[in-house]
Amino acid sequence: MKIIKKTIRIILKSALGLLLFLLVYGFVIFITSIISVNEKNKVTDKKITIYILSNGVHTDIVVPLKNEIKDWSKEISHSQTKAQDTTRQNLAFGWGDKGFYLDTPTWADLKASTALKAVTGLSNSAMHVTFYGSLKESETCKKIVVSESQYKKLIAYFENSFLLDEDNKIQRIGSHSYGKHDLFYEAKGSYNLFYTCNTWANQALKAGNQKAALWTVLDKGIFYHYE
Repeated sequence: MKIIKKTIRIILKSALGLLLFLLVYGFVIFITSIISVNEKNKVTDKKITIYILSNGVHTDIVVPLKNEIKDWSKEISHSQTKAQDTTRQNLAFGWGDKGFYLDTPTWADLKASTALKAVTGLSNSAMHVTFYGSLKESETCKKIVVSESQYKKLIAYFENSFLLDEDNKIQRIGSHSYGKHDLFYEAKGSYNLFYTCNTWANQALKAGNQKAALWTVLDKGIFYHYE
């Protein structure tokens, strides 16, 4: 009986500890998500259009495929995709957990081992790149116009997120894709409870001196500042 009582106490304490952690975690997310940074952006020479795009959970940053500052087509080509659709001249970047990206095409495919590795930061990460045509603004797609200097900082952030090979080139991950217009590449860092795909996107906006949350792990924490 003593062993049973002790076991029950341990389980209850663990459950209460987890509940307390989740409450504090949720509260911190809420507070830091609504605190805005770079709110007063006084740059006037804005002429490059980018977008923030959400699928309801995950945020991508969409930039021109090529302009005078960066030509991504030299590294990421339409010809590598199944569609090979050269009319799509916008490129979306989304960082995330490699296991989620490659092994979990739908939530029904989620494995406990994949989830555990993701939240604890024990797995690798990947960059998901998708070609888009013209985009229309909506609740889940916001247009931002940035200056050349801001764009250079954003691009530098993207470039530094790729895991390069020995020849300093980005590394495609096999032939993996979700559809006909996307590709996957090796990336730096690890996904965890405190640094998610949306944290990466939020940090990208910060790097480009754009409005962003102080810290967030949710797409809503980003889009709140663009309502």
